[in-house]
Formats: sequence, C-alpha cells, structure tokens
Amino acid sequence: MSSSLDELPAHVRLEAHATARDKAVAASDINPGLVILEVPSMVVLLLSSGKGRRCDFCLCAGTSEIRLARCTGCASYWYCGPQCQTLHWGSHKKFCKRLASFTASADFQCLEAHEQLDALLHTHLIAEISSNSPPDVRAKQLSTFMSLLPGPQHDSVPIACPMSVGANVHQTLEVLFTRSGNNNFAIHSHLTTVAHGIFPLASRLFNHSCLPNAAARYVIRRGQAVRMEIVALREIKATEEICISYVDPALIESRQQIFKLTYGFSCTCPSCNFIHTLGSIPSLPVSEAALAELDSALQTYCFPSDIDDRSLLAGLALPDLPENFHPVLHESYLLRLTDAFSRSSHKGSYHVALDAGLTVLAVYLLIYPANYPQIGMHLLEMAKTAWNAVIATEYDNAHDTLAKTSLLKRSRVYRNLASNILEIFGPEGDPAGPLEELAVLKKLLHEEPHDDK
Repeated sequence: MSSSLDELPAHVRLEAHATARDKAVAASDINPGLVILEVPSMVVLLLSSGKGRRCDFCLCAGTSEIRLARCTGCASYWYCGPQCQTLHWGSHKKFCKRLASFTASADFQCLEAHEQLDALLHTHLIAEISSNSPPDVRAKQLSTFMSLLPGPQHDSVPIACPMSVGANVHQTLEVLFTRSGNNNFAIHSHLTTVAHGIFPLASRLFNHSCLPNAAARYVIRRGQAVRMEIVALREIKATEEICISYVDPALIESRQQIFKLTYGFSCTCPSCNFIHTLGSIPSLPVSEAALAELDSALQTYCFPSDIDDRSLLAGLALPDLPENFHPVLHESYLLRLTDAFSRSSHKGSYHVALDAGLTVLAVYLLIYPANYPQIGMHLLEMAKTAWNAVIATEYDNAHDTLAKTSLLKRSRVYRNLASNILEIFGPEGDPAGPLEELAVLKKLLHEEPHDDK
C-alpha cells in the first residue's frame, strides 16, 4: 500500500537516527519562513469551548454574515453551511445519531476532560477510516498513520462512540488507539488552541526538540479541510535535522513527564540536559520585594542596554544562565509574570504591565529559540500596551511630552521586533490576525514603509 512517504517534500529527506526510528533532514539550505511541508488533516476535533462558535469541519468562526447551522441529527455539531456539512457527513453520519447518548453515558461522564477529548478524537478517527472519502487519499493517510510508532501502553483502551464499521476496522481498533494519543497536534489560530487534529505525515517526519528550528501553523479557510504547514523559523543548513516542538518549551518542570507519559521518550536537547544537571530548581523568593528585585536583575542581565529595532533578540543560552537566576526557571515564575502583564494591561496600569512584560520577554528569550512565534506575539502585545499608554498619557497629562516620546519609541521598537518574527512565521489560523494588527499599529504610529528596514 502506498503512503505519504512516497512523496516527500522537495526540501526533506529521511536519514537514520541514533535513537529515534529516523529523522527528517534538509535536502538543501532552507531559508527562514519557507514552508517545508503542507498537508491536509486526516481528522480534526473542535474543542468544546468552540462549539456553536466555530464550524466543526473547517473550524472557521461564525460571523454576523455567516451564522452557523446546527446538525439536526446530533444537535452537537455546527457548520458554516451545506458545503461543510456535506463534506463532513461521510464520517459524521457514522456516529451522528448515537453521539448524544454516548456523551451522556456514565462511562463518558466519569472521564477526565482530556480523556473525553481522546474518546471523541478516537471516534472521529474510526469514523474517518470507515467513511467514503476518496479511497486513494484515505489509503495513503491510513498507511502513513499505521506506520507511526505506538505510544506508551496504558491499562485500558479508550472508549469511542459505538458505530457500524467493517470487520477490518474492528481488528485494528487497538492499533489505532495506541497511535492517536501520541500523534495528534493542537490546532491553533493566532497561537490559541481551538482544536486537535491528526496529520500523519508530519508525525512521521519530524522529531521533537525544545529548541526547534521549525514550527507548525494552520490554514483555516471556510469550506476547506484544515491544513498544516511546517515553516522554517531560521536558516536550516543542508543535512541539518528539521525539528518541531511537541509541547510548549516553557513547561520546563513538567515537559519531561509529558514526554514519557504521552510519547514514551526522554528529551536530551541542550535545554533539557541543562535542567537535568540542575537536579532541582532552587526555590523562588517568598516576599514581593525580593521577587521584584529578581525581576529587575533578570531584565538587566538579558537587556544590558536599551532594546532597539535592530536587536536580534537572540544569543541568550540557557546553560549560560548565572546560578542566581536559576529560580526563574520555575513555571510558577513565568505564570506570575504573564498574569501580571495581562491583568495590568486590561486594568489600564500600562507602566506596570510594560515592566512585567519586559521580564516575560527576558524569560522567553531564555527558553525559546530565535524567531519562536510566542516571542513575536508577546512583543506585539507589548507594542499595543505601549501605544495604549501613549493615549493614556495624552489624556492624563498633555504636557508630559518626554513620557509620550519614550512610550512611542518603545511601541515602535516592540512593533518592529514583533514584525521581524511574525512575518517569518507568516499568516496563521483565521483570516486577519497578528499581521493585520501590526499593519494597523504601524499606521497609528505614523511610520513610513522603509522605517522597518
């Protein structure tokens, strides 16, 4: 049976790997922003938070012009219109009439939230394999999917909605289950997770690194199946392995446990090796005063001089981090800062937000690789916060010209740095989004096109 591996992307070839089955390497030099791989989804599952707000097939959000229509069979799935419902019906009809009783059952209700998601994803997978979708496409995806390595063995096989399937599918249910849990991706729009999906070829090709040189983005368009694109974050030299991150690298304390339980491996990237050598991360200070002092010292260490729009925001290696800063590696430290940044921004305490945001940026530069999209998104939020502070300064004190000038400069710098990163990552998820926000902010800041150079 043919598989997607028979048609590898032009920039990729498979080679032997010392510990994994094999690895995808660059067949030639790859420039930042290049799409290395584009594949359609095999299965997608919209998160419950998106129900009634997004189409269960294409994942597009409803609008005032396009109101989502509810499936009258299960009353749980919503569609942009007849086209999306028809495209989804081949698999959805397999469980439509039984879904309500399944999700109301005691067996389903006793599951944890992530287990319920697994059960529904497995339901979608079984239905898709049994559907009447184009046989050549389905056969290739299934062949590639079945070639994936199984995840760690668990005590019980996850449940799925009962449905009528062929004997050949019944015989492979356990094989399917052992591969779906460790081979599904969080589908995001503007870096916010909206669904989970299975993309067999991406799972088959790319190994994990907490310092990846590529990242997944998703194309969400009305009336079309969701597509994944793997895009280069930096220059990748010929023969260099192409890696993506399976989990958020910011989960410093918990990611190794996730790797073992979900994927069955231990990560040995430079970042994880450094954390391993620490043994245990030193405790954070208890008092607010001591935490504030640590924040300020970290800013000084990461930004010894003022940031300008020519800053590369790279070169901070985690293994080089001085010992007195090791406590900032606690996940609770970053959570405290991001909460403070978000809360202060929404309350209008912009100067407090900008200070917390700068410390967040320092941590991001320590844990994320160059051009990682989360860095770009955070810089965009900081640029918007600085702009809001400009408006607040004009309103509160029209004569504070010095403060306004400083805030304008910071907003421009953050916007330009965000643009450098997000234009490499490219458009992602729903139409509009960060790139359009950058353009609007550029206009508000009265910049000319050449000012970003």
